[in-house]
Amino acid sequence: MSESMKAVIAEHIDAPLKSVILAVPTPKPGEVRVRVAASGVNPLDLKIRAGKAPHAKHPLPAVLGMDMAGIVDSVGSEVDQFKQGDRVFGLTGGIGGHQGALAEYQVVDAALLAKVPESMSLREAASIPLIFITAWEGIVDRAKVSEGQSVLVHGGAGGVGQMAVQIAKAHGAEVYATGKAQDAETIRNLGATPIDFERTSVEEYLNQYTGGAGFDIVYDTVGGTVLDNAFESVKTYTGHVVSCLGWGTHSLAPLSFRGATYSGVFTLMPLQTGKARAHHGHIMQQASKLVDNSQLRVIQDPNKFDLSQTNEAHSHIMAGRAKGKVVITIADI
Repeated sequence: MSESMKAVIAEHIDAPLKSVILAVPTPKPGEVRVRVAASGVNPLDLKIRAGKAPHAKHPLPAVLGMDMAGIVDSVGSEVDQFKQGDRVFGLTGGIGGHQGALAEYQVVDAALLAKVPESMSLREAASIPLIFITAWEGIVDRAKVSEGQSVLVHGGAGGVGQMAVQIAKAHGAEVYATGKAQDAETIRNLGATPIDFERTSVEEYLNQYTGGAGFDIVYDTVGGTVLDNAFESVKTYTGHVVSCLGWGTHSLAPLSFRGATYSGVFTLMPLQTGKARAHHGHIMQQASKLVDNSQLRVIQDPNKFDLSQTNEAHSHIMAGRAKGKVVITIADI
């Protein structure tokens, strides 16, 4: 194989991404090298590029792209769960100073990966990692969802929201999700009852769907005043609120007066710290199982972008034209 590879880097804040030639990396013990097939684009990628994501700890210049799907090309020592030719996916880089997936090859900690289900294309698989892990950590790891519980997902038509709805449904929960009027069909098709937050007050949907008692689990994927609403809509004593965007200043009084609990989700921590990376690999295995059981799908934007069109892909998202998850194809494999 060639000793060099094509990649795209964010060189300066708010500058166009630049096509470059880099050396192909070599896997160390515990790592695999992957020939990248595709990378899903997340809002955080755009924030890093704009210099508005200090929590990602990804200094520029850098290769972006957190979500990756591809084929194992080379296996380092101390790796026994993968072999050359395996189709894999995961949340693998693009933050914390780790090379992202917008390159022809990526060296990855094998603990972060899982095998892509046979029923799913690599392009589809590249859409899943960040949003699925974020949803799973909230719904399963923090809130301990169980059969028969009532779950409210704020932002149910968004990336994390779609995953949260499907994970909760797969665990036997009764799921509701907020969105705009135009999101209702998407939310309904995912298996949840849609709630138009622009036309329905918290009190109204609490009374309509819980008899005023509140929901067992409320997952906020939006932040700001939506998290405040979540504190108002959780069940007394046993209710649990989770947020992946709980970064603002909020009054905990509504939550405290209900005797309810709260958890935050920070999906980037294993990549940044090196701790609990194997748990991310385990979560990705659960994604594969749900796909195989026809309990998980992702809505993709129909537009096709390749590595040379990464700037166009980002512009497509920034202009608000994306109709689902945007994926950049690195190689047709």
